[in-house]
Amino acid sequence: MTNATRLRLMKPLLALALVAALPLQSFGWGAGGHMMTAHIAYTRLNPRAQAEVDRLVKVSISPESVTAQSLNFVNASHWADDLRPFKEFDFLKPLHFVDFPFTTDGTPLPPDLPGDKTILTALNENVDILRNSADDAERARALRLVIHFVGDIHQPLHASARVTAALPKGDLGGNLFSISVGGKKSNLHSYWDGGIGSFPKTGPNFAPPPLEQVLPAAEEIARKFPPAWDAWKVGGPAGFERWAQESSALAQGIAYRNIEAGRVPSKWYNQSALITVERRVAWGGYRLAELLNSIWPAG
Repeated sequence: MTNATRLRLMKPLLALALVAALPLQSFGWGAGGHMMTAHIAYTRLNPRAQAEVDRLVKVSISPESVTAQSLNFVNASHWADDLRPFKEFDFLKPLHFVDFPFTTDGTPLPPDLPGDKTILTALNENVDILRNSADDAERARALRLVIHFVGDIHQPLHASARVTAALPKGDLGGNLFSISVGGKKSNLHSYWDGGIGSFPKTGPNFAPPPLEQVLPAAEEIARKFPPAWDAWKVGGPAGFERWAQESSALAQGIAYRNIEAGRVPSKWYNQSALITVERRVAWGGYRLAELLNSIWPAG
């Protein structure tokens, strides 16, 4: 066997090894969830805030090839996830979540969770940039991150880590909690990222869903969970800690309840989870709008 033949035969094995070596952690809502949150927010912005976000999302920032594909507020919501292939943005990966640990079997909680750099620090830092920076490129990046991270903080499994004897360092927000969906192996985190299978789906090569699917889906969620229900106002326009604690409580009380690892989620589980994810998208949209309106109040 020649060296060239050996190399050709080894390539599929090397590819499998690389896939196996990739980190298991998923990101927040899929593009569909982020886009629905952003649309709900955008429709509630005051004219000044709307004009400013429209201006900033058109600012060309690195990587230009990625930014050029999301030059409106709704598509800018998935920009932070679009950066995943770029190693220079790896520093952003821990900023999509805050792992509040909890245990179901008395296993001691790891002292290093949550870490020092979390979605809470990221939101505070980027909101400060929006309020105080004079650099448009810096503010443009901060806006895209704020849009995304407000969505992420409302995903219950972005604020939790289930600690057990088998996983004493936590399950990465359900990424290590295997389930079966549609006859295929999945994990709890991905299942919730996709809105329990209900959110507009991404296309080939992670292409975001088209706006003609996202906008009516977002409006239907807002109709089901209207802003007139004032519970979403708790915490104020920058209540990041409160929002994260809400998500953590929902993870423990709903996401991890009445479901077994390796099994198919029950109809009852899906009904409860679906109500939860839709409400979180609605509340995320209302809160994002209130936050941006507080940064650029109507004159």
